[in-house]
Amino acid sequence: MKINLISDTVTKPTPGMLDAMMHAEVGDDVFKNDPSVNKLEEKTAKLFGKEAALFFPSGTMTNQTAIKLHTQPGEQLICDKYAHVFNYEGGGASFNSGVSCRLVDGNRGMITADQVEEAINPPDFYHSPLTSLVCIENTTNKGGGACWDFEELKKIAGVCKKHGLAYHLDGARLWNALVAKNETPEQYGAIFDTISVCLSKGLGCPVGSVLVGDAKTIHDALRIRKILGGGMRQSGFLAAAGIYALDNHIERLAEDHLRAKEIGVALIGLSYIKKVEPVETNIVIFEIDENYMPSSEFTSKLEEEDIHIISMGQGKLRMVTHLDYTDDMHNQFMEVVRKL
Repeated sequence: MKINLISDTVTKPTPGMLDAMMHAEVGDDVFKNDPSVNKLEEKTAKLFGKEAALFFPSGTMTNQTAIKLHTQPGEQLICDKYAHVFNYEGGGASFNSGVSCRLVDGNRGMITADQVEEAINPPDFYHSPLTSLVCIENTTNKGGGACWDFEELKKIAGVCKKHGLAYHLDGARLWNALVAKNETPEQYGAIFDTISVCLSKGLGCPVGSVLVGDAKTIHDALRIRKILGGGMRQSGFLAAAGIYALDNHIERLAEDHLRAKEIGVALIGLSYIKKVEPVETNIVIFEIDENYMPSSEFTSKLEEEDIHIISMGQGKLRMVTHLDYTDDMHNQFMEVVRKL
């Protein structure tokens, strides 16, 4: 059987999700007349204790809209050097918003309030970009699915308030963090100005992300989504998948976390593995001992068994457990890895 651990975006809709999509009540969302989209937006905003939300085709577009909302051209945002908004969004921050990124050397994609304070440019020193935004990613993709300490996030919120900075959360895998840390969406809604959450990763939807914030911010986001080409018509078929996922697929993320941790433990015990990052959620990042075999040879051996993973560059390999990674697949994968 094919085992695809490249990402948690490779999932297909479950029978229950497909049924919800096929029976969705839809309209033209560009005119805000799609009942299912409106319901998803209201539901997501309520979850986070925010006034409003807006449905987007992708998490990248959601993040890019947030950056545009909170900045002006020539300004600067602060983020960790591993941040998705810097590494994996095609240079969108500079192209779409005309802003630069002040990269902070954090720990597995996580920075501290003290580091944020140090990175803020003096507002009256016009030779440097004006700092206007702090972007956080939870969980951290390149950091191996690491979860932030919520107390540190609150401290960073205090720094932002002190210096008049906006505070955005790239919560593409926030659902994983909430389950792993036993936290609530309301906690995050209380400290961030805007939050982007993805429906097509751990929750198993075919498409979609949602941006939440106050009513004015989301009203302004509608115009930016239009400019970026993100208006959709009968998108209620997709929104229905999101509603179903929010109702049925959050708690089950614990299963993905358990399998990922079992993979991590198995890898640590193998002689050809050089390093395994701590596994907290559904991402396993590890390195091969190149003296034993090149990482390319390792991935090739897995592909011969119809097992597929991905390289993160710099010798790092990544596996991501997900909704479609079953117990049978897990047992087969573990057996193959032990035999290599």
